[in-house]
Amino acid sequence: MEYARMRRIADELSARPEAWAVEISGGEIIMIMSPAKRHEFIAFQIADQLNDQLRGTAPRVIAQSGAEIEDPRGAAALRRPDITILPLDVLNEDGDTVDPAEVAAVVEVVSKSNPENDYEGKTRDYAVMGIPFYLLVDPRRGTGLVLSRPRSTPEGPRYAARVEFLFGERVQVGAWHVDTEGFPLY
Repeated sequence: MEYARMRRIADELSARPEAWAVEISGGEIIMIMSPAKRHEFIAFQIADQLNDQLRGTAPRVIAQSGAEIEDPRGAAALRRPDITILPLDVLNEDGDTVDPAEVAAVVEVVSKSNPENDYEGKTRDYAVMGIPFYLLVDPRRGTGLVLSRPRSTPEGPRYAARVEFLFGERVQVGAWHVDTEGFPLY
């Protein structure tokens, strides 16, 4: 199905009261469930740490939740990361979605109900979109990944660098770090 048609259907679905969010990836429309409390706790902790650092190093750049990133041509995807690091002014521009070229990093807390979406689909889409850093936090296992340096490969764009970590460690994500001490498990 062509992307424009999927986008129209996604807009219709997201207008329903039972829909929390809708994404498009891999030629499919994905209904996203409302995140659980611990999922939101971890996302808040990460955004709070990043915003503390950003205020001192990049004053008009923020770590926030809720922005949809859309790449209708390259990745043919619409994604709603748990946290997006981007210039604040991007949120004041016309349009409903963020251009991936404006995004410095994304963070996903792995969902209990659909972990494959975070590990496979989002890893593929964020690399195709050219997003420099993807922090993936998995409270099911107490582990995570930092993926970086998207590059072209014969199989398509992929992240060239991968750093694994355990909860309790300090993780470097570009110029910033996240202290994962005290992150709860599901």
